[in-house]
Amino acid sequence: MLQLPPLSLYIHVPWCIRKCPYCDFNSHKADDTLPEKEYVQALIADLDQDLSWVQGREIKSIFFGGGTPSLLSAKAYEKLFRELKKRLRFADDIEITLEANPGTFEAKKFSDYRKLGINRLSIGIQSFQPRHLQKLGRVHDRDQALKAIKKAKKAGFDNFNLDLMHGLPGQTLEQAMDDLKTALSFEPNHLSWYQLTIEPNTEFYKRPPVLPEDDTLWDIQEAGFRLLAEHGFEHYEISAFCQPGKASQHNLNYWQFGDYLGIGAGAHGKITLADANTILRTNKTRLPKDYLNPDKNFLAGKQTIDPEDIGLECLMNGLRLRQGIAVEQFEAYTGLTLSAVAGPLQKGQQLGLLKIDKRITTTEKGQQYLNEVLALFLND
Repeated sequence: MLQLPPLSLYIHVPWCIRKCPYCDFNSHKADDTLPEKEYVQALIADLDQDLSWVQGREIKSIFFGGGTPSLLSAKAYEKLFRELKKRLRFADDIEITLEANPGTFEAKKFSDYRKLGINRLSIGIQSFQPRHLQKLGRVHDRDQALKAIKKAKKAGFDNFNLDLMHGLPGQTLEQAMDDLKTALSFEPNHLSWYQLTIEPNTEFYKRPPVLPEDDTLWDIQEAGFRLLAEHGFEHYEISAFCQPGKASQHNLNYWQFGDYLGIGAGAHGKITLADANTILRTNKTRLPKDYLNPDKNFLAGKQTIDPEDIGLECLMNGLRLRQGIAVEQFEAYTGLTLSAVAGPLQKGQQLGLLKIDKRITTTEKGQQYLNEVLALFLND
């Protein structure tokens, strides 16, 4: 039988000042005036329809993603938090993260965010190089990026992530390391450092930029890993690095096959119904104008994960982590025993890609060839 895992809440804010050419997220260019009041009301109504899925659990983390959540005013978040707390029980040590772009930083607004209980920021820097920021279509410049981090710290955010990309068009090893060194000078406790990939349904997909050669990409990655390790960062997930004890609790819940409610335009959720021995995937109406239309449903789709796929889905998430996933967790959150995935587990061990004791983890070789590891389960 399935056991209920921890529960988080994801809240999507779909507007951006401008759509970046590499972005495949559900984001839309904002008008001069955002319908804040109407959107907050819709979020609460959306949550009300999902409340039965809470099943008595407290909320361990909240993540405001986008889009650009920092476009919304502190007043909008104050109203939203007031209503959330009427309906949900927050964990005593709840982590509440808000994604923010440097072009939207106002000292007073971020100070107010902190007072409301938002205790973690994820700041979308991407690069400190003017040329690369321009290529990426970012609305901020180097100076705004530097000032944004300083303002965040001054507003009381001592727990923050900096988002950086590497493998940018025309980027050299020296430029990539300069970006990392600049970020590290602000002493963040978390860094998301990941390679630019060209995704379908983006401007870059239609008109691909010239990216660095594979040898350069490898050199950047190896040098970056060394630099981050020298500064005390643990490489705890494919593209996530943290100081000891400062991993993103919200993302850990995703990767450890926890549950999450998803509200907002285009938000996705995962819900365990232990009594029905079922796991659901949900997605909400994608376009903001439809999400705000009272004649349309918030819930655009709901599907049951095929029992044959549950083990794969759990491992596809858990094996992203260096620590993998505990066998006890796997069995509790999937309702399966390891015998259900015995074939690919055994093959992974034979190939030197996996190791299994009390946890299912990748070896050093397996971390380098994670797609091949996951293919073992897909092809089983």
